[in-house]
Amino acid sequence: MRVGIIGGGIGGAALALALLQQGIDVHLFERAPAFGEVGAGIQVTPNAVKIIRAMGLMEALRTISFTPQALVGRNWKTAREMWRTPLAEDCPRLYGAPFFHVHRADLHALFARRIPAERVTFARACSSVARTPSGAVASFADGGTFEADLIVGADGIHSVVRASLFGTAPARFTGNMCYRAVVPYDKQPLEYVSPDSSFWLGPQAHVVTYYVRGGRAVNIVAVTETASWVEESWNVPSSREELLDAFTGWHPNLQRLFGQADNVFKWGLFDRDPMPRWSDGAITLLGDAAHPMLPFLSQGAGMAIEDAFVLASCLAAGPDVAGALSAYEARRLPRTRRVQLESRERGRTYHLSSPLALWRRDMAYRLRSLINPHRSGIKANWIYEHDATLPPEPTASAA
Repeated sequence: MRVGIIGGGIGGAALALALLQQGIDVHLFERAPAFGEVGAGIQVTPNAVKIIRAMGLMEALRTISFTPQALVGRNWKTAREMWRTPLAEDCPRLYGAPFFHVHRADLHALFARRIPAERVTFARACSSVARTPSGAVASFADGGTFEADLIVGADGIHSVVRASLFGTAPARFTGNMCYRAVVPYDKQPLEYVSPDSSFWLGPQAHVVTYYVRGGRAVNIVAVTETASWVEESWNVPSSREELLDAFTGWHPNLQRLFGQADNVFKWGLFDRDPMPRWSDGAITLLGDAAHPMLPFLSQGAGMAIEDAFVLASCLAAGPDVAGALSAYEARRLPRTRRVQLESRERGRTYHLSSPLALWRRDMAYRLRSLINPHRSGIKANWIYEHDATLPPEPTASAA
C-alpha cells in the first residue's frame, strides 16, 4: 500500500509517523519550504496522550511538557474561583494518562523529526486531487503529480483536498476573534500566573492562560466578541496595545501578563457544521480538513492525533482501502461531530453577560463541583476518558 499525505501540520506528521510504524509506504507533501508551527501553546489532554504513548513517544513528550495542577475557572474581574478540576494527580487515575501543556512547535517536532527526510517533499502546493481506477492522484501547482493507493488531505481548515471532493463549504463568522501570544520569562514561577489551566470568564470574552515549554513560558489565548470580521488565519499580526485595549478592566494579573507580550497574533473564529462523510473513493480527510472546530474544548490537535492513529490502524488491518476508510469514518465521525458541536456550545456559555444567566451558570459550576469536580467547568471528562488505541467494541449485530 502506498499513501500520500497532503499537509505537514500536526495531523499530517502524526499520520505519516503512525503509518511508518505500521510498515506502510507513505510520502508527505508540505507547501511550506520547511516544517514549522506557529508560536502558540496547546493542551495535550489525556485522550491524545494515550495515542502518543502508544506510538512510543511518552518520555519524549514529558521532556517538552508542563504538567498543570488543575483546570480552574475564574471570574474575569475578581479572580474568584468558580470551579477547580484537579489534573496532575487525578488524570492518570481517572483517564489512564496525564494532562500536559506543550508549545505547538514542540509537539509538531515530536512527530516530524522522526519522519525520514526522503519521505517528505517541501515547497509542493497541492492544487487538486482526483480518483483513479487504481487509487487516487494528487496534482501540484508546479505541474507534478503523485499517484497512490490512498491520498489523505491533512491540509487544514482551508483544505484543497476537501474542496476537490466536496466543494468549498461555507464558513460562518462566529463574531469571535482570538488573540494569541507566548510570554517567555527567566524567573520561575511567575507569581501572578498559577500553575494551572486557568479559564477567566467575562462578559462577551474569556481568556485561557497556562505554562508551556517545561514551565519556561506562558501561553495566552484571549477570545472576545467583535462586530468586525477578522481573517481566518493563525498569523495575522496584532500588538500588545490592541490586546490590552480589548481587555481593559480585567484582573490586574492578566493586565500584567498581557503587558509582557511582545509578539501577539489574532484570527477570526469561523464555524462549520460537521460533515456527513470525509471520503470519496481512495481519498479521505483528517484533522481540521475533516472537522474544523472552535477552540473552546482545546481539542483541535487532539482530534487530529486520534484520527491519525485510527486511520493508520485501519489501513494496517488489510489491503482493502475502501473497507479501511469505512471503518475509519465509523470510528471517528460520531466522536468528532460531538466535539465540534459541544465546542460551539462552550463558546456560548463562556461569554454570558446577563446577571441572571451568569448566576445560574456559576451556581451550576459550584453545585457540580461539590458532586464531582470532573463533571463541572468545561465538562470534558467524556473526551479525556476515550482511548482511541483500543479496538472498537463489537456492534450488537456483530456480537
